[in-house]
Amino acid sequence: MWPGEQSPTGGPNPGQTDPYRQPGPYAGQQPAPWNAPTVTAPPPAGDGPGPRRTKAVAIVAAAAVVVAAAVTGAVLLGGGEADLAEPGPAPASGSPSASPADDPRNGDDDLKPTVDGWNVVANPGLGIAFDVPAAWTRQSPDWVTYVAEDDDPEEKPLVAMKAPAVLEERWCGSDDDRDGSVDHTPLASVGTRGNDGARNTEEIARSDSAQWVYGAYAQPAREKVSTGPVTSFTTASGVTGSLATSRSSGVEKKGTCDGDGKATTFAFESADGDLVSWSFFGAAGVDDEVPEATVRKILGTVREYAPADS
Repeated sequence: MWPGEQSPTGGPNPGQTDPYRQPGPYAGQQPAPWNAPTVTAPPPAGDGPGPRRTKAVAIVAAAAVVVAAAVTGAVLLGGGEADLAEPGPAPASGSPSASPADDPRNGDDDLKPTVDGWNVVANPGLGIAFDVPAAWTRQSPDWVTYVAEDDDPEEKPLVAMKAPAVLEERWCGSDDDRDGSVDHTPLASVGTRGNDGARNTEEIARSDSAQWVYGAYAQPAREKVSTGPVTSFTTASGVTGSLATSRSSGVEKKGTCDGDGKATTFAFESADGDLVSWSFFGAAGVDDEVPEATVRKILGTVREYAPADS
């Protein structure tokens, strides 16, 4: 998929599951198929897009488009089946602030932030909420961000998150493939997901944090990714789980926006008995790097809630 193009593939096949809930891979599993419609198209002549690009898929009723160098697809997933509506306009991207009427999160179950001046990010599908500073842009609850192997034509996700918030969506821009279109890389993202197929929270924390760093920053060099010890963590609301942070070091800078990254994953068992997780990933070793204190403060706000329609 290239900036400005729409997906030629049409709607997804029946019986598809929600991609952000796909397993790991964990415990020797292979990466799970991307069970949404293929959102990639054959590249134009010449070099393909640069590596280490995260993709964002808006799970809404519209056509697949690309916004700010993120692959933005549009499908309606639910109840094991999916339908695709007629192509619609691309969702807005990169707006640093929006009016309440335009805020995709406005009115989400009337949740209130636990940190003054921050905003609530809620994933109603999981019943998980957390707060982010006002500078972060909250995507819609149906928005999915994922990373895949750069050379995988099917774009099977290595790891994904749903209902994310993004910091500085246009933090770095480049036209490394010289196709006349500037690709933009965000500074950082944070969101939640279900972890079907995982054995325990320790496995999720270790694997997901490493996959975010590898997929978004280090590939194809897995040896440049290191993961710290898994520790126990309890949020301010009393949610207890496993926490791990991964980092890359010495990533080869092939493109303007390439560089090292870091990721933190907090995994826990929900009140319903499901394994779920919260993850942060962002650029590391740059002047704008999100401080660890901020990451931990956001993490500390993670909490469960009962969506209005539950």
